[in-house]
Amino acid sequence: MPARARPASSTATEVAPQENMVNMMPGLQFNEALSWRAGKAIPVADLLRRLQALSKEMRDMEQEENERQSFTRVAKELASPNLLTHKDKGVKAWTASCLVDILRLCAPDAPYTEQQLRDIFTMLITSILPALSDPSNAYNVQHTYVLQSLSQVKSIVLVTDIPNSENLILYLFTSFFDILSGFSRASGEEQLPKNVDYNMTSILVTIVDESSSLPQEAVDTIVAQFLRTDPRVIGSTHSKGKKSGIVDQKQSTLVLKELPPAYNMAKMICNSCEDKMAREISKYFNDVIVEASASSHQNRRSSRDMEDVDDSALGPTEEDLKELHKAHRLLRELWRACPAVLQNVIPQLEAELSAENLQLRLLATETLGDIISGIGAAGPPPPPVMDPATYPQINLAGWSDSSQPINLLTKPRSPQSFPQAHSHAYTSFLSRRQDKSAVIRSAWTVGIGRILTTSAGGVGLNPSDQQRLVEDLSRMLNDADEKVRIAAIKAVATFSFRDIIDKLGPDGSVATAGSVLSNLAERIKDRKHPVRIEATWVLARLWGVASGEIAAGNEQVNSILGATPSKILNAAYIADLEINVLLDHVFFEALLPLSYPPIKSKSVKPTNGDIQRVKDSQTNGEEIKSLDPDKIRTERMLLLGKSLDERASKIFFARCAMQAQLSKYLIAYLQSCEDYNNGVMDKNEVQIKDRLSKLISELAKLLPDQSKVSADLWKFAKMHDRRAYQLIRFCMAPESDYRTVYKALKELNKRIETLPAAPSGLIDTLTPLLYRTSILIYNKSHVPAIMEFSRTDAKSLGSIAHEVMKDISSRTPEVLKAHVSELCRLLQEKAPSLDKPNVAGAVDDLKACAAFARKFPSEIPQDQEFTQAMTSFALRGSPPETAKHAISIVMVASKKKEILAKDLARRCIKGFTYGSPGFLSRLAALSQLSLLAPSELGVDSDVIVDIATKEILLQVRTTFDKGTERYQWATDIDEECNAKCWALKILANKIRSHRDASTLQQVADPVYTLLTTLVSNEGELSTENNTPPNHKSRLRLTAARLLLKLCISKPHEVLLTPAAFHELAEVAQDALFPVRSSFVQRLKKYLAQTKLPPRFYVMPFLLAFEPDEILKAETVTWIRSRAAFFASLKSQQAPGTTSKTQPASKASTILESVFAQLLSLLAHHPDFGDSSEELLDSARYIMFYLSTVANEDNISLIFHIAQRVKGCRDAVSSPPGDSDESIDYSERLYVLSDLAQQAIHSLIDAHNWSLQTIPSLTRLTLPKSLFAEIKDHELAITTAEKNFLPERVKQGLEIQVRNTLRKPKSGVKKRKSEGVEDGLKAKKAKTTRALPIRDGKTTKERKKVRSSGKGESWDDDADDSEPGNVRERGSSEVRERRRSGRVSAVANGAGKSYAERDDEEDERELEELNGPDELAADDDDVGDGDEAADEDADVPMSNPEDEPPADADIEDPPTPPTSTSKAASPTTPKPTSKARARARAKPSSGTRPPSRAKPPVSSKTAPAPSKAKPAPASKPKSAAKGRPNGKAAAKAKPAPAQRAVAARATRSRGTNAAAAAAETEPVAEEMHPGSEEDSELSELGESK
Repeated sequence: MPARARPASSTATEVAPQENMVNMMPGLQFNEALSWRAGKAIPVADLLRRLQALSKEMRDMEQEENERQSFTRVAKELASPNLLTHKDKGVKAWTASCLVDILRLCAPDAPYTEQQLRDIFTMLITSILPALSDPSNAYNVQHTYVLQSLSQVKSIVLVTDIPNSENLILYLFTSFFDILSGFSRASGEEQLPKNVDYNMTSILVTIVDESSSLPQEAVDTIVAQFLRTDPRVIGSTHSKGKKSGIVDQKQSTLVLKELPPAYNMAKMICNSCEDKMAREISKYFNDVIVEASASSHQNRRSSRDMEDVDDSALGPTEEDLKELHKAHRLLRELWRACPAVLQNVIPQLEAELSAENLQLRLLATETLGDIISGIGAAGPPPPPVMDPATYPQINLAGWSDSSQPINLLTKPRSPQSFPQAHSHAYTSFLSRRQDKSAVIRSAWTVGIGRILTTSAGGVGLNPSDQQRLVEDLSRMLNDADEKVRIAAIKAVATFSFRDIIDKLGPDGSVATAGSVLSNLAERIKDRKHPVRIEATWVLARLWGVASGEIAAGNEQVNSILGATPSKILNAAYIADLEINVLLDHVFFEALLPLSYPPIKSKSVKPTNGDIQRVKDSQTNGEEIKSLDPDKIRTERMLLLGKSLDERASKIFFARCAMQAQLSKYLIAYLQSCEDYNNGVMDKNEVQIKDRLSKLISELAKLLPDQSKVSADLWKFAKMHDRRAYQLIRFCMAPESDYRTVYKALKELNKRIETLPAAPSGLIDTLTPLLYRTSILIYNKSHVPAIMEFSRTDAKSLGSIAHEVMKDISSRTPEVLKAHVSELCRLLQEKAPSLDKPNVAGAVDDLKACAAFARKFPSEIPQDQEFTQAMTSFALRGSPPETAKHAISIVMVASKKKEILAKDLARRCIKGFTYGSPGFLSRLAALSQLSLLAPSELGVDSDVIVDIATKEILLQVRTTFDKGTERYQWATDIDEECNAKCWALKILANKIRSHRDASTLQQVADPVYTLLTTLVSNEGELSTENNTPPNHKSRLRLTAARLLLKLCISKPHEVLLTPAAFHELAEVAQDALFPVRSSFVQRLKKYLAQTKLPPRFYVMPFLLAFEPDEILKAETVTWIRSRAAFFASLKSQQAPGTTSKTQPASKASTILESVFAQLLSLLAHHPDFGDSSEELLDSARYIMFYLSTVANEDNISLIFHIAQRVKGCRDAVSSPPGDSDESIDYSERLYVLSDLAQQAIHSLIDAHNWSLQTIPSLTRLTLPKSLFAEIKDHELAITTAEKNFLPERVKQGLEIQVRNTLRKPKSGVKKRKSEGVEDGLKAKKAKTTRALPIRDGKTTKERKKVRSSGKGESWDDDADDSEPGNVRERGSSEVRERRRSGRVSAVANGAGKSYAERDDEEDERELEELNGPDELAADDDDVGDGDEAADEDADVPMSNPEDEPPADADIEDPPTPPTSTSKAASPTTPKPTSKARARARAKPSSGTRPPSRAKPPVSSKTAPAPSKAKPAPASKPKSAAKGRPNGKAAAKAKPAPAQRAVAARATRSRGTNAAAAAAETEPVAEEMHPGSEEDSELSELGESK
């Protein structure tokens, strides 16, 4: 490269001649004059000609090959002011061209003085080079030549030698950047040549490299080019016009193919001069920081004398903050373009991380996060489009980031790995996770999310760094501050589908505790609603996008995200109105979007438009043919149902069931709106307004902000838009297909938004109601696809398709009308014959058809072929349930049912032998015939009974190993056991269908005796005790469930004696978990459906010792939900009415009235004992009742009932066959009465409640079947005055009450420095106390053993306090008496059982109450239990009159006093960490904690109560409270202001309607798929 030119030392003539070279080197031949005297100027044409000739000659000359002296004259003339300041642009252009040649040929020593050089470069920089901005200029060639020469020869370096040349340098930088920024490659103008861009850059690089120091303004100009990618700078510069400085026309669109030339020029300068630019940029950034710091210190000094100054006011000023933000945005872009220039800035940025000022720390945290992520000044890339309505759905195999438009400004790009280049700064950045400020932690969370999504700017992270960031993101999802949790959720939302699978998936699935996705799912139940909203939407959209891969069978995606719908729908159990509305939107806008799939015809090409279409590898871009939107949508719906766990499945089906219930309310509301007629009514004005007001009130309870909802519904009624009414009816009509419903919703939405009379927010009120009531799931458009999936089992959706079909037939059979013929045709094809069995899955179709037939019998085909098919199912169907449903169809729909019934009965009886082909089906058919056609059976009825008893029940054909467990559970059921179960159903159905009330008891007594014997003898009927163990558990469960079913009918219920009732109740404590769980679930189902009388409400309270936490927790929430429902009935009682004038109040006090029955049940319980420890066991049942039912409103009534028990004697007869009458059950009642009163007093003291006297008008009389009057007046007085409770029991009871009310400690510490809220409470596992087990003796034998204790005193203060000083009854008797389960070990690990425990666990019993885990989002929100009481709320939308009346023998109870505390009972505590540690220290055997096997522990050694905080009490009352004595309650201080018990209780009716309906769903049959149809008999009678 030619040497650079230098200026001469003095003048050009002073150059020493080289005589020896003169004759050897050619010289310049040009000899015309270029200068003139004043007044004798050379004509412009001549001057141009001369300059052109000179330029042409010098351009061909080479450096150092010509005699330099020959250039002296020309060089002098070219530098004359006449040429440099000539007015003609051409003269200047040619002069500049000649000057750069002179500088090139005379290099390295320029033949000019410093002043001449200043004049020359002033002309070049201010006139020639700026002209390059116009490529159409006539002299553009000369201008380009000048630029090229200055760049190649580097003669531009002479500018740096000119004194005070800063202005020239600054002008040069400014003009060059302005030239480049003035061109847009998208415009139609002539473009700037590439070589011009290159030469400009080269010139500026040379100046930066050769300058000792650059002007600060030039540095500002360079770094300002990096902000051209910042949209904020672009907007501001465009608003000021082109002359405002930094203007780049290319920013008109941010989706660029290449970066702006000015940006590239600045980038080249910085990368070519790394060291010098690093110093300059460090100085620039330091000046900004120093100015901001100085401003901050000035503010601090000025505020020293001020009080109450906010910390935010002590930081930089607003103007300084703008500069700080600008500088930090600049750093982001500098790292992307030239990271080497930041080598001195990164340490300064790291120091900001520890700055005291919050704003500086925040800026540094955000900047470092973006730098590591490779995010520039334009900001992060747009989040990935996660559209759950996309079709075709995303396919990971064909996934490519290229499907998204590439924006060079926002595409993350990092030239090198920041963690490796600046490891110390990276470590400091990671430490901000523990910053005291939630704002900093939020920004840090966003930063690590971007680092993960961008893979550190595309460089990549090593596995350890990535794993740490993923773990940190998981922790941030559980941060104490809601802003941090929201930031973490939004960070996860920026992950693409592939990133979720590849980066977050390895950390764990949605169901893996502690993983990012699992913690994200936990935020659905967060105590803050904004957090719940973000988390729910992110997860729902994610599953919606992933559903395509899940349906395609991608195991990786399914294992990671498959449990997402369950996590979302399980949030309904929190029973929060806001969550329910959120679930409505998420369900129909993300999980199952209304617009999915976005297809309008049968043949559609996927296009790129508003709806994201991802190229599917299966279609390969070809036209999608024969698409059926209904089938595609149905597949998505079935996939959603298949992905749900048991609890979430209940919610799913409950939502579908809720549609039919709520639609009735909405239809009634629309009719009332029409009757209201915008306030213009001809008649019945008061009734219409009252009806409309009540309907609006009921509908408002379903949504949060009831006042707003009520106002909106009133405004909607006053709008009187008949078209809107019709559209809503279209949405709810079973005849509407899906397209009709969808179009109606869209039109209604648009109509309401455009109507001027519609209030703002009305559509937000109506949308959740419409989602809940519209036929969107069980739509007739989906039925054909459901039937097809059930038949073909495509994509393994057959099972859920059968389940959905069954639910449709039972919930909304109207939608099957159009398809019932197809269903019946399929059944004919599936029917069995002599040589082939029926098709698998026929039982589900038969059940669906039977449910439809009961409601629409006329729609069932009557042809011979269908009847023959049903007959085949009845005789040869498999499993036996097919025969049952086939008989139901025939008996309901057939016109010849009498003839068919007789024929079927004879064919089933004829030649019946055990083990013959189809004998189980014939038993099932006989069972259903006994129920639906008893009169048609005639004399065959006795034959059927003989078959059931002699041929089946009394025979034992299966042998077993005598060494096995005597009572166990088996998942599979063999033929003999199955046959015996059907035989029991035959006998029970015979009673259910018996019409003659006068002979009912005579017919029913043998069956009741048989069923009760099975219940009490653990399923044993044989006198030889040779029934197989797995048969006994099944038979006991079947007998217990049949007794429940029989008691649905009032005439049958009265036949169940109190003693038999007590035996039945003990099934809830069966040693086998499947037995007691199935029994309790069926019991709750019947009670929730108001089918059983009130006395059955006592049975769930026997679960106080239930070892299975889930079952117990579900039961607790179910009891509380029923209590809330009954309280709502009480709130609906008219003001001023008494219990005598308001009979409906009986139903409102059902749970209070069963307390007396609970005490009677405990008195006859086989575990009742007279020792202190055993009495405390009984107290556990009482506390379990009080913790779920009692509140300040009803505590006085419960106390009154406990007192009344002590004024009666026991009236329950001894169990049948029990000849030992030595047990004084009345004395047991008195002990339990005192125990209950003491427990109530302790509860009142703990809550600061007050007892109020029950008025005589509202006092209760106890059930006469359980309690009898004490005839001896003196004995009654003595009994009332005597305290039957030992003193040590009182002390232990106090501990139990405190433990019941104790609230677990938080697992997250509070951040003291910031004062933020308490962290999310970690849910702690509970150590559940197991109920003592029973031995092999029956109830009769146990009661005989216990009779020996009659004469002993209840005061056991004597000897059993010492170890080994046990009563004469002996430890064996104690163990026998205290057994209430069956066996501790269950064969094959089936189910959960009660197990033996040791003394240490007995001691722990006094420290902790075995309460269930609250299912609420956070313990802090549970408070005193009101939120938990709403969980799993089982409150069907039914009329109060549907509730059963209270026991006929109990008088109407009073309206309890109200107060300001909440309605729900105290929260059941969790065990302390100490108790859990001891539980872990002692190993347990089997599936349950070990149960007691040693003598009772003395109450004197009872451990001290735990230090856990008690639950917050309600509003304190007066310290002095009246306490009634044994006879009557003293007057207490009246309760304060009325509490809103009824409001919250009635709110719970609509709060969790989905969860309520879920609880009322039928429990899966333990023995047979499908459940009995309870209404078959009545419906048959109606059809007759």
